[in-house]
Amino acid sequence: MVSSPPVYLPQSFTVTDGQFWELAKTNPELRLERTAAGELIIMPPTGGEGGSYNAEVTTDIAIWNRRTQLGKVFDSSTGFKLPNGATRAPDTAWITNERWNAIPSDQRKKFAPICPDFILELASESDDLDTLRQKMQEYIENGCRLGWLIIPKMQQVEIYRIDGSTEILQSPVTLSGENVLPGFTLSISTISQTD
Repeated sequence: MVSSPPVYLPQSFTVTDGQFWELAKTNPELRLERTAAGELIIMPPTGGEGGSYNAEVTTDIAIWNRRTQLGKVFDSSTGFKLPNGATRAPDTAWITNERWNAIPSDQRKKFAPICPDFILELASESDDLDTLRQKMQEYIENGCRLGWLIIPKMQQVEIYRIDGSTEILQSPVTLSGENVLPGFTLSISTISQTD
């Protein structure tokens, strides 16, 4: 087995939209994001627990969406080009059918130029919380209507809303999809850490 050497980039290294698309297409095994300033972010793989938690949450939202048929659900490998120029890949995302269908089909095949209506970021052991909080604010500033930052290690959830408010819940049992994911309730026991 041939292993790839690590990639080190100068902090000032930036890429254009086209270069970023080509880089991502050529290296599908990498999890990449691009900031609004064009800075390239290479994200480490998620650990076992984090990956399992994220799969559970995405599955719950997908099951709700299959029942309601209100939109499209996306996993953590999906990149979205936000209005500010950043390309981000939330752990779970959801977009209404109306907004998704308004995007030309050729643009849907790349990083769709849209900010999801709902996003979820699940903090893993390797994540920096300040960076995740900045990302959550970026999503809201770019049109996301509801965002959840779930921090299993702290048993905490931060809820970000389109009106700019943030609510912090300590050890919640459930989360409501409110009017963005109508009728959806997430049981936090699915992703709670016990040690």
